[in-house]
Amino acid sequence: LPAQGSLLYLDALHATFPQALAPRGTALLSWAPSGPISPAGWPLPTLYCTPAEAGTLPSRATALRVQLLFALRQRALRVLEAGLATELHDALATLRSEWPTLAQDLALGKLSPQPGLPEDVRGRLQALLDPDAARADELRAECAHGFEGIVQRLWPQLEAVVVGTAHGAERLYCDALRQTDCKGLPVYCPFYRAAGALLGVNLWPQEPVPRFLLCPDWAFCEFLPRPAEEDSRTVLLGELWEGREYGLVLTARPGEYRCRPGEVLRVAGFHKQCPVVEPVRRESQALSVRGESIPEERFCRSLCRAVGMWPGARLVDYVCVESALLGASSGACAPHYEVFVELRGLRDLSEGQRYKLDQCLQEDFPIYKSFRFKGSIGPLRLHLVGTGAFARLREALGSPRLMPRVLREERLLHLIQSTVIS
Repeated sequence: LPAQGSLLYLDALHATFPQALAPRGTALLSWAPSGPISPAGWPLPTLYCTPAEAGTLPSRATALRVQLLFALRQRALRVLEAGLATELHDALATLRSEWPTLAQDLALGKLSPQPGLPEDVRGRLQALLDPDAARADELRAECAHGFEGIVQRLWPQLEAVVVGTAHGAERLYCDALRQTDCKGLPVYCPFYRAAGALLGVNLWPQEPVPRFLLCPDWAFCEFLPRPAEEDSRTVLLGELWEGREYGLVLTARPGEYRCRPGEVLRVAGFHKQCPVVEPVRRESQALSVRGESIPEERFCRSLCRAVGMWPGARLVDYVCVESALLGASSGACAPHYEVFVELRGLRDLSEGQRYKLDQCLQEDFPIYKSFRFKGSIGPLRLHLVGTGAFARLREALGSPRLMPRVLREERLLHLIQSTVIS
């Protein structure tokens, strides 16, 4: 992370939330199994109340739980920061399911044994804890009142929730957090990264849809106009048009190869002549079994529309599979999509409810409807998975990265299939 990026972030954060940079006033929830990562505010390490070693544990679930425990100790927290939206989402899911044992750990000043928590590391981390019965009682009382707005109730001085990277379909998690656990708090996504390079920073912390100022010195960026044409050539930063979409072509550092990370951006405007962009979709996450190519963000909209027709249901998470990955287990039917969803508020789906998603896709994508009418694409199959299925899937990914929406690996397919409940 370039120092300039961190300093721009800290300046924007402080200008909007004056108390946000209080010493030890930020808790970090982020998994980095290969070694400590630089948090967003790395020039000011005294910001953080969570020990760096907690994030390097081999188990993602354990790392997030330990960091959550250290965050809970600090009642005067000003900022709750996560590297990815999914990390904050899963840490707060742990709070929902494990708050009695977390309260006990707070009261006793201990760290319960966990899978993926070596004893020597547990001893070092536990030495940083002190018994706090009053804080444990507060945690029990607030959780007993439910989890809507729980973040602000547990940390009444909190000014903002910071999620390092969240765009495209990742906004599903941010929207859910704003409506439930983080209700009443701004969710600020400060950075835009692609292919491991930092490309832009969000200077507008209170806006619900993140926009990123592209910084010319951080990487060499070229842009391919979308939709693509036969004679399309790349254009540079100074040649972008407001309102248009472009595919990103990136050379992160001098001497590196040009690459197309599969990111599509929309130019939302300009700030002092530099483009301000909104990431729209990842081309690698499009669904296509007959060349129809259904984009990630538009599939997500169709799915959310279908879920809205299921009384009492709220979408927690989803992932898709193209039937070719299933091999012989898909049977002799035509190529099709398989969709795995986790819902809150609904334990089962009727066949009529499952068909609603296929119907929405046909209404939203005429080419899909045409293939369905001809029988070239078979009916979509929808599966309901159990609570925690997607946290297990993210653990199996092996490293922190944006949530895939189309699975390409058999081992991940088998894992998600093993969690199906309906």
